[in-house]
Amino acid sequence: MLGSTHGTLTSDLRARVVACGEHPRDAIHDTASITATEGDIDVSGRSLYAPVPDLDRFFRPRSIAVVGASDGEGRPNTGITRQLIDWAERVGARLHPVHPTRETVFGLPCAASVGALSEQVDLAVLLVGDPLPVIGELAEAKVPFAVAFASGYAETGEEGAQAQRRLAAAVERAGVRLLGPNTNLNAFERFRDDLDGPAIALITQSGHQGRPVFTLQELGVRLSHWAPTGNEADLETADFISYFAERPEVGAIACYVEGLKDGRSFLLAADRAARRGVPVVAVKVGRTETGARTAASHTGKLTGADQVVDAAMRQYGVIRVDGLDELQDTSALLARARKPLAGGVAVYSISGGTGAHFADLAAAAGLPLPRLSEGKQSELHQWIPEYLSVANPIDNGGHPVGDWRGRKIIDALLADPGIGVLICPITGPFPPMSDRLAQDLVDAAETTDKLVCVVWGSPLGTEAAYRETLLGSSRVATFRTFGNCVTAVRAYLDHHRFTSGYRSPFDEAPRTPSPSFRKAQALMRPGRQLSEHAAKQLLRAYGIRVPREQLVTSAAAAVRAAALVGYPVVMKASGTRLAHKTELGLVKVGLTSASQVRDAYRELTDTVRYEDIDLDGVLVCQMVERGVEMVVGVAQDALFGPTVTVGLGGVLVEVLRDTAVRVPPFGEGQARAMLDELRGRALLDGVRGGPPMDVDALVEVVLRVQRMALELGGELSELDVNPLMVLPRGQGAVALDALAVCR
Repeated sequence: MLGSTHGTLTSDLRARVVACGEHPRDAIHDTASITATEGDIDVSGRSLYAPVPDLDRFFRPRSIAVVGASDGEGRPNTGITRQLIDWAERVGARLHPVHPTRETVFGLPCAASVGALSEQVDLAVLLVGDPLPVIGELAEAKVPFAVAFASGYAETGEEGAQAQRRLAAAVERAGVRLLGPNTNLNAFERFRDDLDGPAIALITQSGHQGRPVFTLQELGVRLSHWAPTGNEADLETADFISYFAERPEVGAIACYVEGLKDGRSFLLAADRAARRGVPVVAVKVGRTETGARTAASHTGKLTGADQVVDAAMRQYGVIRVDGLDELQDTSALLARARKPLAGGVAVYSISGGTGAHFADLAAAAGLPLPRLSEGKQSELHQWIPEYLSVANPIDNGGHPVGDWRGRKIIDALLADPGIGVLICPITGPFPPMSDRLAQDLVDAAETTDKLVCVVWGSPLGTEAAYRETLLGSSRVATFRTFGNCVTAVRAYLDHHRFTSGYRSPFDEAPRTPSPSFRKAQALMRPGRQLSEHAAKQLLRAYGIRVPREQLVTSAAAAVRAAALVGYPVVMKASGTRLAHKTELGLVKVGLTSASQVRDAYRELTDTVRYEDIDLDGVLVCQMVERGVEMVVGVAQDALFGPTVTVGLGGVLVEVLRDTAVRVPPFGEGQARAMLDELRGRALLDGVRGGPPMDVDALVEVVLRVQRMALELGGELSELDVNPLMVLPRGQGAVALDALAVCR
């Protein structure tokens, strides 16, 4: 649990992390070349380049102007001015108070305006209620950076949002980069300069939410920067991610995000971090309707559909966690631990119950717990009684940890080539065994580059084994809860697996329109829904297979069409305002004769007249059976633009809501990963003796729909291919129905 209302860290959440030797970040992570350059755009005209703002002079200015500085007793600006003076001294900057009616502030000469200062200012801190009038003055003085603490902007409603838009426009005209408004002093905190190793860079939209991470310094975890972005009228989370990803001292980026200013910018920044191998760990609030509403009132941002936000983060390797305790533990581990030497996890304990409990949690979270080889088990049984299980989890029964055997067991586990992480849960102090075990783990960690984790479960946290031995080690990752340990280790393994094979989707994004685009564009009808027949023509333009079908306007023509299509047939009404034909009785299935076709045509047209529906004809379609019904669609997200969804189709899409989503561009690997996320994935592999389905054809449809989303994103509001019948392997996939809405 968190401690005070200021968000400080109690002993129950403290975590010590691995620092496997001192090393620059570039030595930890594999790097990939960044091929996108400024001016490089995709087929929809959107940038493929994440600009990196030069924020060096923001975080390490040579000179600072404090506009509205004060030393008056009891005034809010007085305390802020005093803190800024202290910060300027620490970073080696010259501070200039600015106030139109004061001659000095805290003994420093005070200028009437920024323009009256005799030297160039790198950073202006605006302690004024309305910063807008000052922006023009900063432009004239060529001040590159400013901070606005003032509140009362987008977080307060539409009137405040309009004021924020005016401020943002003024900043853009002035060429000033602004942090805030509605920010605080977190960027000017006192960072410890006596800590070594890769650091955490912190980004928060709510300052107090960063306190638990900031307090990690008291446990020896280095922090390099803190960016409290506030309402993000100008500088946003994405800017700081891009900047921190390029800093050699940064080992991980920890974020508390209430809302994203621009989804595309966020993905480009996350892509830059993924290319550089820098982990980004984020708490993103707004999973629930209540959370989203609260976040919007706090920062005035769009929160976006949470499923899309979650998928987009996963797509670009951003590690999303749920709580501040998980944020601190996971980012600390990822910042300091080296690349894993193997993918297996070994769970080692002095209690069989503890080991089994932890192993259940680890396995449920997807951590690989390989069974140790018979040879390794025989080796362990030299020191552990034969009746105890050492297959993994490893139970030593307790007594071996109290003597020389304890270290032998730990070394043997770390020597196993399949084990990359050793986790030892210690549920509570049991001296002298727990003390000896803690010391053996610390000593063993000094001799290996493998990750050694300890969970110290005592609620007190005052024991010497914890306070001195474990927290005194820079090589052991110590956690206070099983859950946080599992979350952090899973993120650690996932991150390195993700970045080792990472290929940026932006490198493969189409730059020029395809021939399909020109065909499809001719079919678009701005502001209208297309008929099923026209929507299928749209699919056909992109090479997506549809059934043999003909659009007819008479019973006789329907009979002729059925003969050409081939019995059995399906007949459906086709019109521009028909979204749910089945509910209206406008679909007839399994027709096998001319008389059935004539009767069906009459019933369909009678129903259309009764329902007063505009009809462009009746579709006579090939009947396709023996497959798995899927849905593939395109929707427009407020933050990220066009998105692509795949899931179980037919009526199941509304009943089970078993879908996965991605933000274009993405490649084949992500398309297949979408299928693996579905709860009903096994249906595609064949069930109850049935044949496996043509997954390759389904993936191809997803990629073609993605191309459509990219090229027609500005003109296509919605696309729903449902059902897409995926046939047995080698037979392809057929779009049986489609709905398309133009923007």
